Amino acid sequence: MAIYHLSAQVISRGAGRSVVAAAAYRAATRLEDARTGLAHDFTRKEHVVHAEVLLPDGAPAAWTDRGTLWNAVEAGEKRKDAQLAREVEFALPRELSQTEGIALARDFVREQFVARGMVADLCVHAPRGEDGEAKPHAHVLLTLRGITPAQQADGSDAAFGAKQRAWNSTALLESWRARWAELTNERLASLGHDVRIDHRSLAAQGIPLEPQHKVGPAGMRRAARGEAAERRAEHDAIARRNGARIAADPALALDALTRQQSTFTRQDLARLVVRHTDGAEQFAQVLAKVEASPALVRLGHDAAGRARWTTREMLAAERRMEGQAAALAQGRAHGVPEQLQERALRQAEASGLTLSAEQRDAVRHLTGETGLALVVGYAGTGKSALLGVAREAWEQQGLRVRGATLSGIAAEGLQAGSGIRSKTLASLEWHWTRGRELLGPRDVLVVDEAGMVGSRQMQRVLQQVQQAGAKVVLVGDPEQLQAIEAGAAFRALAERHGAAEISEVRRQREGWQREATRELATGRTGEALARYEQAGMV
Repeated sequence: MAIYHLSAQVISRGAGRSVVAAAAYRAATRLEDARTGLAHDFTRKEHVVHAEVLLPDGAPAAWTDRGTLWNAVEAGEKRKDAQLAREVEFALPRELSQTEGIALARDFVREQFVARGMVADLCVHAPRGEDGEAKPHAHVLLTLRGITPAQQADGSDAAFGAKQRAWNSTALLESWRARWAELTNERLASLGHDVRIDHRSLAAQGIPLEPQHKVGPAGMRRAARGEAAERRAEHDAIARRNGARIAADPALALDALTRQQSTFTRQDLARLVVRHTDGAEQFAQVLAKVEASPALVRLGHDAAGRARWTTREMLAAERRMEGQAAALAQGRAHGVPEQLQERALRQAEASGLTLSAEQRDAVRHLTGETGLALVVGYAGTGKSALLGVAREAWEQQGLRVRGATLSGIAAEGLQAGSGIRSKTLASLEWHWTRGRELLGPRDVLVVDEAGMVGSRQMQRVLQQVQQAGAKVVLVGDPEQLQAIEAGAAFRALAERHGAAEISEVRRQREGWQREATRELATGRTGEALARYEQAGMV
């Protein structure tokens, strides 16, 4: 099962540290510190599988050399207590291949750090723990100063500008933590993994277990030598208390597990239990109690021959979801008359928007009378455009249209592409629990990227829609996306209730680009990349 970890620290000269030494260690290389004259040689360090320096616009090309970059940083800081760099460390999902994990790390670093003007030194490590399990993670060293584009010819310290105080804000760190979870879950889902991570605290997730401290390699080595390691001792004490809680109520472990994946193996269960117990004896006792829980439901064997389980609560949530969907599908209160549908289509064409036959049919389907409507389409097929036309039709009928997505970035995209005022589902649910922004019988709720909404959350959303007498429209791509919570809810609803389908890619003009987009959407990444390479764009 995937774990969440993202932390940040500042590397400071005042603490006796050298950013040149830090960079050499993380990249498993040899670097000379020009300021001190010391050589830092970590070429014998193992498990470094990727190392590169990523530059923002305006940065000197010379800085792709690690030694040049960090010696420039050291030379530019004169104070004896100077802050030299920021390090961000995050765990990579072990479910991803090494290549996939590196690609995910690079995408996150480019989006969140390099795009803001930071130079990023990315190193990916892939060690194995004492249990033999892979523990892939990334270290990113980040510059603290902005770049002065006019002074960049030789890569000297003159290319650095003022320190960017905004990069130190707690709010920015929290946004990094949230975005890492979003991006990781999107990638896991797109690659077909029924597993997710959550950046929130256990308390915020409603899991009554104590959070444990991270015990780094140094702490593990000290403990192995019998030396004092306070954090390890406290870590073990918390694990022992959590184990006692799970033994008293095995449902705690099952609930925590199914928040990440809808079905699980005995190995998945054992991983969770070992993380929340102290020692072999407590582990065996707690695992036995959890496996004896009447809440467990055996589903059979997967393609790899492994027995898989779920929980009665998970099955009940999916049954409730299906019942609510069936009731909504019988509703007949939100239909848009044909003349208003056609008027919205004509207005779209008059404004210069050319819709395909598939898109026109999808608009008619969505604005029909039922309380539940679904549309399935690959990325780039113009779903946002047709939603904008549907919005016009609904509003001409006097209906209020609201949008919802899992991530803030997706909400911004839905609003920009369709004109539908949108929020995240988490934000909407927060307001709903406080009696605010409630749906009414004249509301249409459009849920974009519905293929990433888990069964529990989908059930809660459908419950709100049904109770309000509103209509829900689910938009997504079940071939590309799995739910990032637990259970592929959108796929199940599309199979049961049907959906309007759009397959013609319209975002790209060139035929080969449209084919590549379709191949990426259906998991044929190699074929898509081959097309780009053939076109000289790789």
